[in-house]
Amino acid sequence: MPLILNIETATKICSVALGRDGELISYREQGGHYSHSELLTTFIQEVMDEAGIALKNIDAVAISKGPGSYTGLRIGVSTTKGLCYSLDKPMISVSTLQAMALGASKIYTDKNALFCPMIDAKRMEVYTALFDSDNNEVRKIRADIIDENSFSEFLAKNKIYFFGNGAEKCKETIDHPNAVFIDKGLPSAKNMLSISNEKFKNKLFEDVAYFEPFYLKDFIAGVSKVKGLK
Repeated sequence: MPLILNIETATKICSVALGRDGELISYREQGGHYSHSELLTTFIQEVMDEAGIALKNIDAVAISKGPGSYTGLRIGVSTTKGLCYSLDKPMISVSTLQAMALGASKIYTDKNALFCPMIDAKRMEVYTALFDSDNNEVRKIRADIIDENSFSEFLAKNKIYFFGNGAEKCKETIDHPNAVFIDKGLPSAKNMLSISNEKFKNKLFEDVAYFEPFYLKDFIAGVSKVKGLK
């Protein structure tokens, strides 16, 4: 029964979940603003202390790999790599959107529905994908600019649950009887548990030295507004 530490930092929510054989043992979460660099190591220690388990006794570390915030993903991956190197444990990556869809499908159990997690990518663009009720990917992950025709071919045949921090701004644009917008389904390390557990059993590990987050788009630094700097 593998003991896996799961880390989620892809958005403003920072969360850590410790699971044994896919079942939750302890959990910490805080959202609302980017403070992962201050919270993450504290949360890791707290979930281990709560479980009464030493870090050296975990079997693997799983990281939510994106897409999402460039800075958030870098912090999560760097911390995960540090743990894997120092503890000599395997590293597992979990698709952020797949884990979000899995969490929503556990709440809304319509077998014919599709699940559309959305992560805000600024303006009317979102990182998104479509998953069925069994968490199979129906449409691949991509960056979409949302308009009134988005998902029309799928909405014609299926109810679609839209959720995540990118869904709110799409409510008025995607106007269809089969489009359902829900508040639940934000990224959470709890929703990584069964996916990371299955990957561990199948030995689907990452190369710690070469692994990179799934940014989906290149990072573009903002232009400095400090006088005299270009």
